[in-house]
Amino acid sequence: MNNPVQWFEIATTDLERAKDFYAKVFNLEFQFIDMPDAKMYMFGESGQAGSSGCLVHSLDNKPSTDGTVIYFACEDVAVEAAKVEAAGGKLIIPKTDIGEFGFFAQLIDTEGNRIGLHSQK
Repeated sequence: MNNPVQWFEIATTDLERAKDFYAKVFNLEFQFIDMPDAKMYMFGESGQAGSSGCLVHSLDNKPSTDGTVIYFACEDVAVEAAKVEAAGGKLIIPKTDIGEFGFFAQLIDTEGNRIGLHSQK
């Protein structure tokens, strides 16, 4: 199956707080990008498996718990789920078995976005 997702942007109201949350939960490293109308922290590697993305703060982006949910791949959902609340987020669906498709969980990040976690174990 082809993976057409190349880039995504996660809206923030406090870019530094969001960076701190995602660094603590996912152990990510970031590259700061200062655009004319937005400030971003990019993560991931273009051309590698998965998708690159960023945390973005601009007048055109608004955090939301409604709509699209981005899922982060994990070795074991339970590990990242256990870090969510200490990092300032809220776990809304704990690790849940979805049969042959593995496991998932959902959370609200520090900015008010609903995101997901997925693993095979």
